[in-house]
Amino acid sequence: MDLVHTIDDLRAALAGRGRPSFVPTMGNLHDGHLALVRQAKPLGDVLVASIFVNRLQFLPTEDFDSYPRTLQADCSRLEAEGCDVVFAPSEHDLYPEPQRFTIAPDPRLADLLEGHFRPGFFTGVCTVVMKLFWAVFGGAPGTAVFGRKDYQQQMVIRQMVRQFALPVDIVGADISRAPDGLALSSRNAYLSPEERAEAVQLSRALQALAQAALRPDADLPALEAAAAQALRARGWQPDYLTVRQCSDLQPPQGKPRQGTLVALGAARLGTTRLIDNLEF
Repeated sequence: MDLVHTIDDLRAALAGRGRPSFVPTMGNLHDGHLALVRQAKPLGDVLVASIFVNRLQFLPTEDFDSYPRTLQADCSRLEAEGCDVVFAPSEHDLYPEPQRFTIAPDPRLADLLEGHFRPGFFTGVCTVVMKLFWAVFGGAPGTAVFGRKDYQQQMVIRQMVRQFALPVDIVGADISRAPDGLALSSRNAYLSPEERAEAVQLSRALQALAQAALRPDADLPALEAAAAQALRARGWQPDYLTVRQCSDLQPPQGKPRQGTLVALGAARLGTTRLIDNLEF
């Protein structure tokens, strides 16, 4: 497995090796990341994973400086999964000068939910993903695999790829969960043992919300408010628990129809912000 740090070295490592499949990560890899790698492996001729903690998508109050950086362990895990190339640039490697050009996503999608509570987040995501796509694919066809836990992020990236006519196939991978149902996340490592036992309540709240939303007499705003209050009573600080249309993340119009909806939630437990979702 090749470990490279600059775009020039990445392109040299990929020269003549065919169509890439690509898994972008911020490192501190867990089994969910490795599931993405396994899904991506047969989708190209050479498998690339990136490890880069992207400052542009962190708010000033968020955990950029403390985000776990475990490059050596990550590379060992990726090599065991058959990864061919790991691209692990420094900030200077990827942003050798201040990144004045950025990608501003469609506010109708990017300014709600995560974008509302983390303003500028999706501009940072789109900018780094666009740059990584050009570094890995160089404008040639390829495939990139993203996890569905970041549901809105995947939708934003798909829209960006479509709008810019990029020849990149975006593949969504199912959420990887612990045996108790907690969605796997690098930030789970921040949880104390007591918080870890409690953390599964977010996914359970979304399951209950999804079931209630399909009742004939469902009052979605009331159900959403009750779900948030139930978590709040357990010591959480919810940002949102909501039911939206899978197609555009807008509130359902008319009677909610099964198979077209997604329940999404974001809430802070202690100092750790967790997200999850459930299509139904």
